Amino acid sequence: MESRIVGTVMPVLELTMQPNEKVFAESGQMAWMSMALQMQTSTSAGGQQGGLFGALGRAIAGGTLFMTEYSAVGRQGLLAFSVKLPGQILPMEIAPGQGYMCHRHGFMCATPGVQFTVGFQQRLGAGIFGGTGFTMQRLQGQGQAWVELHGEVVVYDLEPGNTLRVHPGHVGMFQESVGFNIVSVPGIQNAFFGGSGLFFAALTGPGRVWLQSMSMQHLAHAIQEYLPKAS
Repeated sequence: MESRIVGTVMPVLELTMQPNEKVFAESGQMAWMSMALQMQTSTSAGGQQGGLFGALGRAIAGGTLFMTEYSAVGRQGLLAFSVKLPGQILPMEIAPGQGYMCHRHGFMCATPGVQFTVGFQQRLGAGIFGGTGFTMQRLQGQGQAWVELHGEVVVYDLEPGNTLRVHPGHVGMFQESVGFNIVSVPGIQNAFFGGSGLFFAALTGPGRVWLQSMSMQHLAHAIQEYLPKAS
């Protein structure tokens, strides 16, 4: 399988697939494909955990209940996915014991062998009080995956014990070796009038983190006043 990322601001992932090669993605994410590609949609497509709990777990993480598997049949085929917002597409090599956590709209597609699930937080409070910005998608297993991050991407390698406090919408992805917690914004005035919300994501090394300059929350807030309003 050959992959090619086309474009700059709104890139497209092109996959040239040989006969019997497969990838899976969330339902409805495909942009275009050639006639050699066949689709099969189910809760367990791509070897994912099926059943009610597997599907609900992906939905909680920002995914879809159903997954679609694409396979090239008989001849070489072309399959393409496009990003949802301006940003970048990152190819990731997933290996046993080297999982990744990414933001709730980050997963684009992967080869069978990669497991796409909800990323359970290290503290219960992160899921209860942190909101959707603290709900993560988890990629583990073995295979190739592609992740989309929004805006510009800044990468940090955190040393053991080194902590970054990040607005949750700017957390793009991090290695599972990185500790994830929530911390409250210090000071009552900062929390209620600072405009950053009540909580930060605290990322503690060791490990690599990918931060994104654009978040869906900030984009929605920026264009809200220009949207049509009911009279």
